[in-house]
Amino acid sequence: MASIRKRGKSYEYTVSNMVDGKSKPIRKSGFRTKKEAMVAAAEVETQLAKGLIPVTKKIPFTECFDRWISLYKEPVVSKTTLKHYEYSLSAIRDYFSDTPIQNIKRHDYQKFLNWFGSNKAKETVAKVHGHIRSCVKDAMEDQLIQIDFTRKIQPTWTVPAKKSVEKHLDFHESELLLKTIWNKINEGLGYSLLLLIATSGVRFAEAVGLTRKDFNFEKNTITINKTWGYKRNSPKGFGQTKNEQSNRVVKMDKITMNYFKKLFNSTPTNIDELVFYSPESKYKVISNTNANKLLKKLLLELNIEPITVHGLRHTHASILLYKKASIHYVSERLGHSDIETTLKEYTHVLKELRLQDEQVTVQTFESMAV
Repeated sequence: MASIRKRGKSYEYTVSNMVDGKSKPIRKSGFRTKKEAMVAAAEVETQLAKGLIPVTKKIPFTECFDRWISLYKEPVVSKTTLKHYEYSLSAIRDYFSDTPIQNIKRHDYQKFLNWFGSNKAKETVAKVHGHIRSCVKDAMEDQLIQIDFTRKIQPTWTVPAKKSVEKHLDFHESELLLKTIWNKINEGLGYSLLLLIATSGVRFAEAVGLTRKDFNFEKNTITINKTWGYKRNSPKGFGQTKNEQSNRVVKMDKITMNYFKKLFNSTPTNIDELVFYSPESKYKVISNTNANKLLKKLLLELNIEPITVHGLRHTHASILLYKKASIHYVSERLGHSDIETTLKEYTHVLKELRLQDEQVTVQTFESMAV
């Protein structure tokens, strides 16, 4: 049974509590009325009855999320990925300010997402929502809160996402592009970079982080285990990959590998042995801007709607899926954190393949009936 007493102008409750056979009462003061203290004490007693550890000190959501990043994310993700979590923290800070995580209800969180999504695209809202959901689930595990206020929430957004079909080339277009790149391969290192991304599917930061030692010409493989800072908010020099799954060995075709073998034998190296070294560049590698300009120029010459260099990565994956490579292999080759990421990004291709599979199924059993 809780006891309530008045202390000065406010009220304090004391709830009996035993820990390892020893009395460790739970006290909290500062309530304006006796009824408020009694209600709060009743909540503590209910939690104790359920075997839960009552939280008497409320923690600001911003502080909780910041601690969560430091404990669970900072040690395992790259500095670039860490910035995405810091972006989510900034959104929480702007909206919730010093609001304790224990005070946030489902309707409060829905209002936050409505506010945040008022000028954002679906992917941005989904990413921030995903970060917060993970933090809230861990807060429940730590018994800081008892209810998941992100459950059954509907994310909203206003900026239309770019259609997936605009992010990659089809098989015929990619074939034309590759032939053009091969025809111009000796006109500059930029063409070599486009060739490498198109045939490997690596991210741009992974590509410019490649060194000559990463190429195994006996096994025709490339080892991806680092990145290179190529923009203002990137770490300087070599950095971590996006996630643990991004550390991988990519099998390459012999023609592409033979080209790079000849390139290494005929050109001087540099202090970091970077493959796509550019002494004129601020970041000492071919810039993303120049690579995109070169790719746009090539595609316009071929009367193909331009895509970005990152679109070459999407093209690589789309072609493999279209050619019936397994979704598990493609996910592993791209260095995705899990197969769900691959399924989400390449739904358009999987739908096309499903139609083909349906036709094969129908034709198979029709032929067996004849």
